[in-house]
Amino acid sequence: MVRPKALLTIVVPFLFTAACTLTPPQDDPVLIKLADIEQRLGALERVIANGSLIELTIQVDELQRQVAGLQGRTESLEHDTAGTVSRQRDLYVDLDDRIQTLEQSLRNAAVNVMDGGALLPGQLPVPGGSDRDNYQAAFELLKEQRYEPAAMAFQQFLVSFPDSQLADNAQYWLAESYYVTDQFESALQQFQSVISRFPRSRKVPDALLKIGYSNYGLQRWESARGALGRVQADYPDTTAARLAEQRLNRMDDEGH
Repeated sequence: MVRPKALLTIVVPFLFTAACTLTPPQDDPVLIKLADIEQRLGALERVIANGSLIELTIQVDELQRQVAGLQGRTESLEHDTAGTVSRQRDLYVDLDDRIQTLEQSLRNAAVNVMDGGALLPGQLPVPGGSDRDNYQAAFELLKEQRYEPAAMAFQQFLVSFPDSQLADNAQYWLAESYYVTDQFESALQQFQSVISRFPRSRKVPDALLKIGYSNYGLQRWESARGALGRVQADYPDTTAARLAEQRLNRMDDEGH
């Protein structure tokens, strides 16, 4: 016959260890069962104190049966948890692989365009890619100071994704690719398109500022002052307004 005290020293630590590895106590059937077994252990201790060996034997057998059932439940939960973790790991690996593949395709597209020096007419930087993929690839060309292919990339972006949420940004950077290469007439037209096509864009103050700059580059002093003055009037307390003031001061110093 199993000695009651020895059984208690084995069963109780096991139950607590099993309970600590499982889910929240208010919902976990294992912990609910554990509470019931703890009550039975209390009764068992009282039986021991009263010296009733027959009742003791019956309750020990019942306790052993419940412990066996609890262990089976614990192993089942551990198996289910292991399966969930495995599925989550597989999902993470798959997602990570797809992200890396996308990032590599963007890098390869940008490198290919840079090596070639230009895009073919009507070619996107990332053929078959999303609007965000192609916008990022075009912007990378601009950051690398590859202005001609960047301009072509932004032009094709606007043709392919006219309703994209990035269209106003693409229009602005298209204009900027002309401005930084001193193509002021082309830049002026493209900056004006920012204002006419996307009047609520956050790029409008900057586009208006660059219209002033482009006119300055073309020595159209009156038009430059008009655009710069409008920036100050319509968009005060902005960086664009401060830059407009600086250029107007410069024009005053230069006598324009």
